[in-house]
Amino acid sequence: MTTMKITLSQQPAPKAWGKSAIISADNSTIQIHLQQDELNTIQKAARKIKGQGISEVELVGEGWGIEQCWAFQQGFISVKNAGNVIFPSLGCDQAEFDARLACSVFARNLINEHAETLTPEILAQRATEFIQQQADKYAGEGKVSFEIISGEALKEKGYHGIWTVGRGSANPPAMLQLDFNPTGQSEAPVLACLVGKGITFDTGGYSIKSSEGMSTMRADMGGAALATSSLGLAIARGLKQRVKLYLCCAENMISSNAFRLGDIITYRNGVTAEVLNTDAEGRLVLADGLIDADKQKPQLIIDCATLTGAAKVAVGNDYHSVLSMDDQLVKELLDAAKKENELFWRLPFDHFHRSQIRSNFADIANTGTIPTPAGASVAVAFLSYFVENYQQQWLHIDCSATFRKTANDLWAVGATGIGIKTLANILTSR
Repeated sequence: MTTMKITLSQQPAPKAWGKSAIISADNSTIQIHLQQDELNTIQKAARKIKGQGISEVELVGEGWGIEQCWAFQQGFISVKNAGNVIFPSLGCDQAEFDARLACSVFARNLINEHAETLTPEILAQRATEFIQQQADKYAGEGKVSFEIISGEALKEKGYHGIWTVGRGSANPPAMLQLDFNPTGQSEAPVLACLVGKGITFDTGGYSIKSSEGMSTMRADMGGAALATSSLGLAIARGLKQRVKLYLCCAENMISSNAFRLGDIITYRNGVTAEVLNTDAEGRLVLADGLIDADKQKPQLIIDCATLTGAAKVAVGNDYHSVLSMDDQLVKELLDAAKKENELFWRLPFDHFHRSQIRSNFADIANTGTIPTPAGASVAVAFLSYFVENYQQQWLHIDCSATFRKTANDLWAVGATGIGIKTLANILTSR
């Protein structure tokens, strides 16, 4: 198969290629004609090149730095016909590029995998294996310890949120508790706790989704993939401080043993929650992880979840949403996102949202109990009952940009990997 050479040009395309064309070609070379937003232009051009059935390319000539190569990779990759890109040598940036690629491929493959093979326990195992590999490679052996709690053991140990959501499936729910501790000191303080939603398939339970809404629900573990791959990239970037990872994994299925509307969950911190919608299950499992994370007294808690359709309605597939009362921490995240060329957008979370999930039978309900609630805001309000000092040092990421059901001019269908670099940046910049 012929390898097409790809070059960058600061000149506009010949008029024959059309007004504002971003690519032109001869027999063996395609030129990308850079416009004002250089990286977006490269990513769009890569999509166009791939869309023409060209699957073997080599990036040649001047201008191919790490960000340009990364933009091309983001646009060129697709689930079917992955193709092959020969990248130029990036010198001192080569290790960073290779680490990005490894973590992005891990996240994309995990999210794109079908729920038939990616069960809750396997998700926890895969995440553990990946972090162990990263730690062994970049920090040395013996830096990772972990425990996977699954099945009935979750109920026995009081992880009632994960157990309740997952008990209706033949595939047992599971929780990963992983400790990356490069200091070698058992009493070392915890810099950050990452908590990920790992719903490997979501039918909606008895609040059942439509076929259209259910068709992509193998990707409902995107938060777990984002949290894991972000930690993996931070380790590759030289993370020297202790970070703990909690993945809350379950399948939300329908059976005679599945949870029902009106059920009440009693959590280990004493909070009781009434189930008013079994399709609002992500917050029920994340609560268990947040309780554990909060007990560590870390400098920072970040939870990642494909939590609400409301966030996606607000920002589409292009941005991840961030909700927090900590203005300085939000600024830190948005600054990191800008440095890493990733898109995040802040949605509101205020004290009054916590009063909008009142229950007549429990402390709180798992969905809004007022007319027309702000879906993403009341979801994080629910989670706030499981973080003692919820006003500070806690970020909630509603992963609106994790997976694309339809392609656009920047992205193919499937998982995107957006957010990995930003969260890794936060972990390594403290």
